[in-house]
Amino acid sequence: MKKLLLTTTILACSLVASIAGDGKSFKETKNPIAPVETCRFRDTEFQVDVFYTGFFGGKGTYFKTGSGGGIGLNFFFAKYFGIGYEGSIYSGNNGQWLPIAGNFFFRYPICSLNLAPYVMVGGGGAWDGTGVGFGNVGGGLEYRFSDNIGLFADGRYYYGGTGNVANLRSGIRIAF
Repeated sequence: MKKLLLTTTILACSLVASIAGDGKSFKETKNPIAPVETCRFRDTEFQVDVFYTGFFGGKGTYFKTGSGGGIGLNFFFAKYFGIGYEGSIYSGNNGQWLPIAGNFFFRYPICSLNLAPYVMVGGGGAWDGTGVGFGNVGGGLEYRFSDNIGLFADGRYYYGGTGNVANLRSGIRIAF
């Protein structure tokens, strides 16, 4: 009987020890480290734009339908806010025009997609020997291939002394 009791006790202890373990899991648990998301749109950056521009639907004295090109300089003093200055030249059916404008930008970078939709408001002047002032509102989208190079496209509505006309731009943006 003593052998049976001793054998049963040893088996019971072995069973309890194998079920209970030492308090540690058989699998080692690791907390995953979340990858650090880098955003190609920096909090402060200077940008240079080179673009094609087209004006459509002008019925007033100024800014008739036509196309051309231009260059812009932008500075984002915060991730979401920036200012810009641009100049372009285009030929319409009433001669060549030189519009120069300043804009205020609000952008919302979507870092995981390298996209930044934006809206803008601004104004300026245009010359072909005589001058005219205008205001503009619009919006666009920028896609960054790298930290420094992207493509953009935007549309604006020019109002005021310009005869109310639509403007479309597309081009390359280089950010520093």
